[in-house]
Amino acid sequence: MYFVYDIGGTFIKYALMDRAGTVVMKDKFPTNVKNAEDLVAQLVDKFLPYKEDVKGIAVSCPGIVDTKTGIIYKGGSFPFMHEKNLAAMLTEACGVPAVIQNDAKSAALAELWLGVVKDVESAVVLTLGTGVGGAIIIDGKLRNGFNLMAGEVSYMLMDFNSKTLQGNVFGMTGSAVQLISKIATAKGLADKTDGKTCFQLIHDGDAEAVAIFDEYIYALASHIMSIQYMIDPEIIAIGGGISAQEIVTERLNLAVEEIKKVTPFHAASPQIVTCHFKNDANLYGALYNFFLQFE
Repeated sequence: MYFVYDIGGTFIKYALMDRAGTVVMKDKFPTNVKNAEDLVAQLVDKFLPYKEDVKGIAVSCPGIVDTKTGIIYKGGSFPFMHEKNLAAMLTEACGVPAVIQNDAKSAALAELWLGVVKDVESAVVLTLGTGVGGAIIIDGKLRNGFNLMAGEVSYMLMDFNSKTLQGNVFGMTGSAVQLISKIATAKGLADKTDGKTCFQLIHDGDAEAVAIFDEYIYALASHIMSIQYMIDPEIIAIGGGISAQEIVTERLNLAVEEIKKVTPFHAASPQIVTCHFKNDANLYGALYNFFLQFE
C-alpha cells in the first residue's frame, strides 16, 4: 500500500491506495498550517495509524518542485515551504521513502497514466482551485522546463499596467475559490466556500450568480485561447474541484466559439475536455510519480 497526500490551499486530502490505483481509504482536513514543521506534523499524524501497511509516501503540493531532490521552491499558497525538502522531512519522520510533485503536474500525470491524456501526444492540463495550476505534455511526456516552471500559468500577468509594472495574475482571475467567494458574497451566503450552493444558483439561472460565472468563464476562455496559440496541444483538460460541474467545460467551449464570432481573425480552436479524475487527480498523479521514481 501507498500513502498519498494532496496538499491544497483549502483542504489537505489523504488516501491509502494500492499499486493499481484503487483507493482503500480517503479523507481530508482543513488546511491550517503556519510553518513547515506544523505541516509535516499534521501529515505524519494521519500516516501513523497505517504505518505497518505502507511501503511509500507520495505527495502532491503547490509550488515549484524539484522531483529529483524533493525541494520545493516558492511554495505557491505555502511560501514558508520555500527551499524546504518535504520529501526528506517525511522520509525521516515516517521511515519510508517519500516523493513529491507539483499539484498541477500531479493532475497531468494522473491523466497521462489512466485518464484523458493516456493516448494523446500533446496536451495542457489546467487545475482550477485556489489558483490555477498548469502542466504541459509533449510527445506523451510531462515537461518540467529548464527552471522547473513549464506550465506555471498562475504567474502569468494579465492586464499589465506599464506605469505601476503590475497586473492581475492568471492564478487570481482563474481561481475557482475566488469565483465561489464572489458568488457567495453577492448572495449573502454565510459560508464563502459553499461551492455546491453557488453552482445550484447558477443552474437555477440566478442573475447575479450567472453574471459572475460568465465573467469568470470568458476570462478563462481567453487565457485558454492564448495557451492554444503558444503550444497548440491536441486537448486542454480542465481539472480541480469545479471540474466536476459539467457546465464549466460546456460553457468554456461555448465561450471560445462566441469569442471567435466576435473576433473573426481568431484561428485557434482549443478542444477543452474535463479531466477524468476531476477532484482526485492529484492523488492519482502523485502515486504515479512515486512509481516513475521508484518502481
